Amino acid sequence: MRGLSRSFISGLLGVVLMASNVGAEEEKPTPSATMGVFSKYVWRGYELSHDSLVVQPSVTVGYKGFSLNLWGNLDTDLDDGDPTTSDKTEWTETDLTLEYGREFGPFSLALGYIYYALDAIDDSQELYLSASWNVLLTPTLTIYREVSHLPGWYLKFGLGHSFDLGKGISLDLAGSVGYYYSDDEAFVEVDDSLNPTTEKYRAPHDGNLSVGLKIPLAKYLVLNPLVAYSFPLSSKADDLLTSASFSGDSDFFYGGINLTLSF
Repeated sequence: MRGLSRSFISGLLGVVLMASNVGAEEEKPTPSATMGVFSKYVWRGYELSHDSLVVQPSVTVGYKGFSLNLWGNLDTDLDDGDPTTSDKTEWTETDLTLEYGREFGPFSLALGYIYYALDAIDDSQELYLSASWNVLLTPTLTIYREVSHLPGWYLKFGLGHSFDLGKGISLDLAGSVGYYYSDDEAFVEVDDSLNPTTEKYRAPHDGNLSVGLKIPLAKYLVLNPLVAYSFPLSSKADDLLTSASFSGDSDFFYGGINLTLSF
């Protein structure tokens, strides 16, 4: 993790420069860069920060159906769980995602790979397949398969819709539900006392609702403020998320702003 975090900024610049140097091609790559600042880092229902802002830069380059994304998380006041030591700013995660997608009439399919370089636990790798139907609410099903650490499946079904408010501004509503199916004896349920059991974790897991605005500031610049609510979908998920969270809660309100530059 630490080697990736040191080179993250140079990696962002390298990807953008690589894209900009292919201007002679008939079909040009489509680079974009996003800077996000959020009140909390929540991933699949897990609270991964507490009482601190997180900064999440990202850069993506797309070309002929392929896309490459580099994303990171900086916790500005990381809670190390030790009351005798001071919290500190720390880079906690770097993710690399490679995807290929195609459209088939009203349907879109994408196949991808994610490498999660993590600071406190073993790195992780996932393969995923995503299918969406380009109709009202754009129903999308994504199936993830963990292939290195804690093997298992995560299924996510999402809906979303954008309302045009005029002058290029849109109101974006989205919702999703997730289901975990563990194949690993180390990824298990916890009981009501939040102690691990011997049962593999297999349960409806997390729900997420979000409301955002998309506000163009310039030709290539878009501001995206949003608020979201994450919550468990079952009692098993409630116990697991409570045991794993920094705050001892299982549902979270959070919000933030993304600023995206795209060409």
